Amino acid sequence: MRDEIPFGYNIDDSIPASKVLADGYGQCNTKGTLFMALLRACNIPCRVHGFTIDKKLQKGAMTGLVYRSAPKNVLHSWVEVFFEDIWYELEAFILDNKYFSKLQQVHSDCIGAFCGYGVAVKDFQHPVIDFDGNNTYIQSEGINQDFGIYDCPDDLLKEHRQEISVIKAFAYRNLGRTDGLMLNRGWR
Repeated sequence: MRDEIPFGYNIDDSIPASKVLADGYGQCNTKGTLFMALLRACNIPCRVHGFTIDKKLQKGAMTGLVYRSAPKNVLHSWVEVFFEDIWYELEAFILDNKYFSKLQQVHSDCIGAFCGYGVAVKDFQHPVIDFDGNNTYIQSEGINQDFGIYDCPDDLLKEHRQEISVIKAFAYRNLGRTDGLMLNRGWR
């Protein structure tokens, strides 16, 4: 999931898993929808945990007018998976390894916490991103509001839709929604 579907911004959080797969990229909410569909197809219990994150976390991945126009609190989610009688919080599937490795190279001087380019972690050089019977995180340090657990992404989105004006939504969909600035910089 993490590496086969690279990090990028889809047209809307509410798209179905099939659209994320067709796009070939996604972000926290859309990759989470696809991840849950795949888990459920394998009869693995899962749920979505909703939050907001501070927009500072997206600085660099979004730039210019799109970043300046983004709401301060951005809708975010991760997937919780029931495996071997334990619920695991899995967030690190959001950023693909190629993207994250390049980001670490560009910011190789960063020791400790990092916030930007879709990342908010305590230890930038050694984040907990690989699952081995543990929780995984890549944006958890940017959380500023917890909405709780929902059975499916649709339930989360019915209750907590991203607040954005029509003009800002147009700008996002048509100007800022590429699969990241990194594509333009040759990060892919």
